[in-house]
Amino acid sequence: MMRKCVLLLAVVSIFMAVPAFAADTIKIGEIATVTGEMAPYGVAEVEAIKIAVDEINTAGGILGKKVEVTMYDCRTRQEDMVNAARRLVDQDKVVAVIGPSGSGLCIAASPIFNAAKVPHLGTLPTNPLVTQDAQGKVIPYNFRICFLDPYQGRMIAYFTAKELGLKKAAILYDVASDYSQGLREFFIESFKEYGGEIVADEGCRTDDIEFRSQLTNIKNSGADVVIYPFLGKPLPLAVKQARELGIEQTIVGGDGYGDFMWEICGDTLGNTYWINHVDRYDPTLLPFFDKYEKVTGTECKEFANAILAYDCVYWLKDAIERAGSDDPVKIRDALEATKDLKLVHAVLTMDEFHNPTGKDGVVQRCDPVQQKALFHVKIRPE
Repeated sequence: MMRKCVLLLAVVSIFMAVPAFAADTIKIGEIATVTGEMAPYGVAEVEAIKIAVDEINTAGGILGKKVEVTMYDCRTRQEDMVNAARRLVDQDKVVAVIGPSGSGLCIAASPIFNAAKVPHLGTLPTNPLVTQDAQGKVIPYNFRICFLDPYQGRMIAYFTAKELGLKKAAILYDVASDYSQGLREFFIESFKEYGGEIVADEGCRTDDIEFRSQLTNIKNSGADVVIYPFLGKPLPLAVKQARELGIEQTIVGGDGYGDFMWEICGDTLGNTYWINHVDRYDPTLLPFFDKYEKVTGTECKEFANAILAYDCVYWLKDAIERAGSDDPVKIRDALEATKDLKLVHAVLTMDEFHNPTGKDGVVQRCDPVQQKALFHVKIRPE
C-alpha cells in the first residue's frame, strides 16, 4: 500500500536563541516510532536523545558547534520510515541519523542512507541484515549499538536449556516481523545444539490481539517452556492470555520486554524471564534514569531503548571528534574504527560488520510482588 505519508516533524531545538542555525550547527537526524505498535520504545528514545544533546550543547557542543536534531515519527511503518530517511538526507542535510529500534524499519531505509552516504546508527535493530547484505557483505553506512539476533537467540537458548534446565519448548512468534522471525530461527538452531526439542511452533501477526487458538495448541504440546521472540503491545496480551488458558510454564523472551507490560499483565508476568541489553537497576545506569525522570516527569519504562539511544548520541559525538569533521563520509570512517569507547552501558568496539563485540546479556526476572523486572543473572553463552 503506497500512500503519501504524513510525517510528524519535531525539531528538537537545542538553541536558547533562534538566530544562529547554519554553519554553527551540526545537524543530526532521528527517526522514532512515536506512534504505532512500538510507540513506548520510540518515545523513550526521543526523550533520551534530547537529554544527551542538551548535555553536549551545555558542555560546548561538538567541535565548537551546537547540535540540532530533526526528528520524524515513522509510525512503526516501513513506508513512513523510507520517506523520513529520504527527507532527512535530501532536504534536512543531516550528517548522521539515529534510530529507530525496529529491524524491518532500518532494513527498509538502508538503501536511502547508503545512496546518500549518510551513516545510520540503529538503537535496537538486532537482525543481521541491518548491517550485512544477503551475501554477508558489510553495508557501508549502517551501524548498530546493540547485540544481534543470532547472539540474542543463542542467549535465550542457553539460559533456557542450561540455566533453567528446560528442554521442550513451544514458540509463539510474529510472522510479519523480521526481528521475530530471525530471533526464532537463531533460538531454534542453538536450542537444538543444547539438547532441546521444539514441540510447538505457532505464528501470529504484529497487529493481533487474540492468541488463544495458538496458545491452545501450545498448551496441548507438552512443552515445559514457552518462548516469545517478539515485541510490542501484542507481547503482554500473549502473556496474559497464556495464563488465562492455564499455561503455567515458564515464559522466556528477548529484548521486547518493557515495564509498560505490567499495566496489561499484572501478576500474570510472574515466572517470566527476558533477555535484555541492560539492567534497569544497574547502579551505573541509575544516574541516567534519575535524570530522565527529572527532565521528563515520568519514569523510564522502556529502559533499554532509552539508554542505547542516549549512548548512540555520545558514540556519534566521539566519532565526529575523532574525524575532526562533520563530513558524513569521515564520520562513517570514524564510527567503523570505534574501539574501547566507554559509554554508560558498555565499552564499545565495532567488528568488521559494524556490530559491537563482546557484550554480555542480562536476564531479568519479573517479580509480581514488586511489579518489576529484577536482575537475575548476566550470561555470555558457550
